[in-house]
Amino acid sequence: MGKSTQDQLSAELAMGTVMLKVGDMAKMANYYQKALGLEIVSEGPAGTGLGRRGLELVHLADGKGLNLPSRGEAGLFHTALLFDTQSDLAATVLSAAQFDGSLFTGSSDHLVSEAFYFNDPEGNGIELYWDRPRDAWTWSGDTVAMDSIYLNPNDYLNKHVNESAVSGLAQANAGIGHVHLQVGDVSTAEKFYVDTLGFAKTTDFHGQALFVSAGGYHHHMAMNVWNSRGAGPRKDTLGLGEVVITVPNADEVGALAERLKAAGISSHHTGAELRFEDPWRNQLRVAVA
Repeated sequence: MGKSTQDQLSAELAMGTVMLKVGDMAKMANYYQKALGLEIVSEGPAGTGLGRRGLELVHLADGKGLNLPSRGEAGLFHTALLFDTQSDLAATVLSAAQFDGSLFTGSSDHLVSEAFYFNDPEGNGIELYWDRPRDAWTWSGDTVAMDSIYLNPNDYLNKHVNESAVSGLAQANAGIGHVHLQVGDVSTAEKFYVDTLGFAKTTDFHGQALFVSAGGYHHHMAMNVWNSRGAGPRKDTLGLGEVVITVPNADEVGALAERLKAAGISSHHTGAELRFEDPWRNQLRVAVA
C-alpha cells in the first residue's frame, strides 16, 4: 500500500544551503569564487555564504582544529550544483578545470542529466550538472532510468562553451540540485530517508546506492556505500556540516516532526524549522522556504 500524503515530503520540496566545515577559510572561499563562479552573499562570525544571484548555495564555517575525514567515513559524497543551460554548465566546468587546485574526477551522461565532477581543495566532492527536460526521462512505474555513460569533457566544452556564458558566469542562475551522501548501508538509509522522512525511492544500484526525491524529480538526495560500507556514526570532522531542505509551509515541518517522533528519532523543532540527524550523524535541517 502506498503512503498517505501526510507521510510524504512535499512535491514543492527543494534543497537549500549545504554547510561545510573548512580548515582554511580563505583558500576555500577563493576556490568557490574563482573556480565555480560563486559570489559572497553573506559574511560574518558564523562563516561565509557563497552563491549565485544573491541565493546562498554553500556556507563555509570555520572548522579550524578539526581533522579531515578518512576515506571510509560517512559524510558528504558530493554537493550537486544544477544549471539552467548547457552553456552555463560548460562555462562553470571550464572555470573549474582551469583553476589551480581544482581536481577533476570524471564526467557522465546519466540519461536524466549531464554531469561533471570535481573535488575542492579539502576533498569535498562537487557535481556540476544540467538536467534533460523531464519529458525526456524514462520511468518504469516509480523507477527512473539512470546510467553512467562516459561523457567526453573536451567535446562537451567545444560544443557548449560560448563567450556570453563565460563572461556572465557569476550572473547565471544555479541552485543545489541534490546532495549525495556516503553512508554505512543502503537498507538503513532507505528506512530513514524513505520510510521515516517521506522521500520517494526513485532508483537503486544493486544495494550499493539509493536515490530518493519528492515531486517526481530524479533525485534530491542519494546515499551510497562505495567508499563507506559498514561506516558507523561520524566523528566531528572537516567536511559536511549540515544539509538544508526547504518545504512550503510550517504544516510540512510539523508533520515531519511527528514522523520522526513516531520513529523514536530525536529532533529540535522551533516551529519554523526542524533539526535532526540521520543514522550516521549527518546533520539535517528542514525549514520553511
